[in-house]
Amino acid sequence: MENDFTFTLNDGLVLPAVGFGTYGLNGRNGAEVIKKAVHNGYRLLDSAFNYENEGALGAAVRDCGIPRADLLVTSKLPGRHQAYKEALYTVEESLFRAGLDYYDLYLIHWPNPREDLYVEAWQALIEAKKRGMVRSIGVCNFLPEHLDRLMKETGTAPVINQVELHPYFNQETQHAFDKEHHIATEAWSPLGRASQMMNDPVITEIAEAHGKTVTQTILRWHVQLGVLPIPKAASDEHQKENLDLFNFALSEEEMKKINSLTREDGRTFNQDPAVYEEF
Repeated sequence: MENDFTFTLNDGLVLPAVGFGTYGLNGRNGAEVIKKAVHNGYRLLDSAFNYENEGALGAAVRDCGIPRADLLVTSKLPGRHQAYKEALYTVEESLFRAGLDYYDLYLIHWPNPREDLYVEAWQALIEAKKRGMVRSIGVCNFLPEHLDRLMKETGTAPVINQVELHPYFNQETQHAFDKEHHIATEAWSPLGRASQMMNDPVITEIAEAHGKTVTQTILRWHVQLGVLPIPKAASDEHQKENLDLFNFALSEEEMKKINSLTREDGRTFNQDPAVYEEF
């Protein structure tokens, strides 16, 4: 991370410090919410084949009035299509669904280690990039052993690893591994899906000291960790709130206090990539 405002990936692609999650934003209403997010300043938009909203995302991209080249659009490969040929067809299908000529980022959604097809899927994404279907390729929810294997067997490291990461599950070991291998860490569920974290007394006290909301304090914590959060927000107010992070900074002591909230069992839905399978 070069500064508060951008991440430069290992292939040179530059991302903003905060992205916009689109899970659950479907149909015409979903497209309108995504379009509003673009108008509010978001440029990195995160979707997935399994969200079944690539069409809504594509409509928002086409109708938002911002040049396509100024937007960074992400989608993800589902577990059921990790076989090499299927993976390539799925990237094509993702593009057809969205009505886009290319994706800026395309990620493997989960490793699904029992199926043992994630290396094959990665080889397909390498090929998709060669064909110009995607600009940059990465993964989600990959543990160090999965990343090690990808790099050893293909010689190509992902640009990004998108993982569950929030104050109750700070992924310190995973983030350190990613950083050591020049892989950016992106956070899904950065607010713990609005769990009890919103009322956490430690975070609340820090937020009040800065005259900021708990949400802004958590997202600022991500940014200072060198992690790229992708919060979702439907309302105009929350979309703007989630970007208003760059006029304050947390002290080293405040960062330590938030980091100390992490728990061994902190995953929101107990989705451990070592055993969890997503199709």
